[in-house]
Amino acid sequence: MAQSAELPRAVQACHELLLWLIPLLDQFPRARRFTLGERIESGLLEVLEALTEAAYARRKEDTLHRANLRLQAVRHLWRLCHELKVIPVRRYEHGARLLEDLGRQIGGWRKMAGGDIGRPAGP
Repeated sequence: MAQSAELPRAVQACHELLLWLIPLLDQFPRARRFTLGERIESGLLEVLEALTEAAYARRKEDTLHRANLRLQAVRHLWRLCHELKVIPVRRYEHGARLLEDLGRQIGGWRKMAGGDIGRPAGP
């Protein structure tokens, strides 16, 4: 069995997001590549590391929470790239959908791992 088939879908989704995103970040203007671009890339690498750690951890809640917080910061940086007109609208929208999908996967995984214990129930 391939290793990616053994890992939770969120790990593979984060990996695929990085494969799509890194070449795009490499095209950022120099002034933004070394600020926003590096922050986005390193942030998503931290998310990937946390998700991989959670895949093998007995207690996943804290690690998944950390991944989710870091992903939230990356979403804000991504939106800032759009607002500064560093990326075209269509690429921004596609990236935003990928980030949102990854967030849903992490949230579902947290729920299965018991990460919502003690939080108010949603609608």
